[in-house]
This record gives sequence, C-alpha cells and structure tokens, in this order.
Amino acid sequence: MSRTHQTLGEFIIENQTSFKYSSGELSSLINSIRLAAKVVNYEVNKAGLVDIIGAAGDRNIQGEDQQKLDVYANEKFIQTMTNRNIVCGIASEEEDDFIAINSQDENHQNKYVVLIDPLDGSSNIDVNVSVGTIFSIYRRVTPIGTPVTIEDFLQPGNQQVAAGYVVYGTSTMLVYTTGDGVNGFTLNPAIGTFYLSHPNMEFPVDGQIYSVNEGNYIHFPQGIKNYIKYCQMEEGDRPYTSRYIGSLVSDFHRNMIKGGIYLYPKSSLNAKGKLRLLYECNPMAFLAEQANGKASDGNQRILDIQPTELHERVPFVCGSRNMVEKCEEFIRNA
Repeated sequence: MSRTHQTLGEFIIENQTSFKYSSGELSSLINSIRLAAKVVNYEVNKAGLVDIIGAAGDRNIQGEDQQKLDVYANEKFIQTMTNRNIVCGIASEEEDDFIAINSQDENHQNKYVVLIDPLDGSSNIDVNVSVGTIFSIYRRVTPIGTPVTIEDFLQPGNQQVAAGYVVYGTSTMLVYTTGDGVNGFTLNPAIGTFYLSHPNMEFPVDGQIYSVNEGNYIHFPQGIKNYIKYCQMEEGDRPYTSRYIGSLVSDFHRNMIKGGIYLYPKSSLNAKGKLRLLYECNPMAFLAEQANGKASDGNQRILDIQPTELHERVPFVCGSRNMVEKCEEFIRNA
C-alpha cells in the first residue's frame, strides 16, 4: 500500500504492536479521539455561520471566559471517550476536578486516564484564526478494579504513553506519538478520513523563528529579555523572524515543520507561568522530544516535573534543540 494513502485507522492497526502495552485499548482510545476531532472540526468550520461562536457566559477553572465552542468541544471529547468504555478517568482544562468513569461491567477495569485541553487558543475563535485540541494519555497507577484518584493524574510527563494534538487550520491535522516518533495525519473533509501526510515529523536542530508574546516583554525575567534581544541582533543567521499566533498548537506545529522556538516564560503578571503543565506543556514536551526537539521550563526538563495539582502552571520553552539550549544558557547567565 502506498504510504501516502494510508489512513489513520490503518496506521494505528499496523503500528499497535510497537506499543509495549499492545492490548488494542490504546488504539481504540486514539480512534475515539479521532472521531471526536472530526465532530469538533465540523463545528469549528461552520462557527461563523451559526450562533456557536462567542462567550458561553461561564468561566472555567482558570478564571477565563469560556467560549461556546470550548464548551461544545469539551462535551464531545468527554462523551466520545466515555462511550468507548476505555478510560477510567478524564481531566479537562475546562473542568474544576477530574471525572471518574466506571467500566461498563462496573468493576473499574479500564486502564487509561486522559488529560485534555479541548480547544486551545479559543480566544482566536471569533477572528477565524487556527485553534486546536491537545491530549495526553497515561496508564493509571492505582490498582485496576478501584476508582481512579488524583494520583492517577498527577504523574510526571515522562510516564505518558501517548500524546498529540489536532490543529483546526486551513486543513485539519491530527499529530500524535506513542513514544515511537511523531506522525501527522490530514483530514480529507470530503470523506471524513485522516490520511498519513507527515510521517516521522522532526524539529530541525536549528531554526530561524522565535514565537513569544513580545507585548509582555517588560514583564519577562532578564534572561528571557536577553535571549529575545539575541534573536533580534543582526549577526550570523540572525535576526530571527518573529511569528506568534497565540494558539500553542499552531505555533508549535509551525515551528516543528520549519524550525523555531516557542516561549511562554514566567513574568511579573504570571509568577509561575501561564501554560498548564498537565494539559499543554507535558503533551507538547513529549511530542517535541519524540520529534528531536527539546522542552524545558528554562531550567529543567518539562517531562521530569512532578505535578502537585491538576491545574498547575509552569514556564515553557520548547522547540528546536539548539535554540532551546541557547535560551537556557541566557536564563542561567542572567
């Protein structure tokens, strides 16, 4: 079979033996995410035509206004994964607490927990800029046959068994890893099928793009300020190009393909950083490392951080390896 015509479903089946827990459950779980992504994609692409864009009137646990599509995406992903009888728990950026899910035989036999940011970059919905979904999958650590606890969700990122994102852009792509490289699949909307379009994705070791909200420059630590000035200096292959969309999925996706670095440091506005360790940083860090990139909080590897709460925030530096290491050097020397 021509690999350019390989569907996501075929790819999952062909590669499930490379996953060390080859029971088929993880494959079913990724298939459920694929299904929910198609449903959400349909709504995202008609958002301008119906009364689904705009704020829903509620605030999420982060204190941010929830967009209507946020709520819709959250419901669809939770509903789809629950109905498949695979996961024993789900934590969402939109929910205050985790959701415990019993297996259909009511004996808590399911093995996986999922952490999800249902619609990342939702502030861009109303202006027709790319948004995305980010997901992270772990095997539970509490005994099978018992209800999940917070301990199952507060695992360091190095324990992830799979992670990925969906970017709803000019085309819709699902990109994921199970710890054996990163592959990207593009949706053919005419028939509703994802096809392998970007096999073995990798960050270039170097890049010429830096992505940061420079409007917050005055609030950044000195090391980050020094690195940004370094990026802007006319020397060698610099100045680098500044590109910032404001949707983590979109910025990460572009930098992985073209080479670049993404920065969301701590600041005087957000002393611990703004991005969520469990829903955003861990899955993206897992993808980055599987794609020959690097991710840290500026001082240590993201995947080695031990979470202490569901909605914990951390600084985030991620992208092409040499660029991340140079940024870390500026932070150390500030």
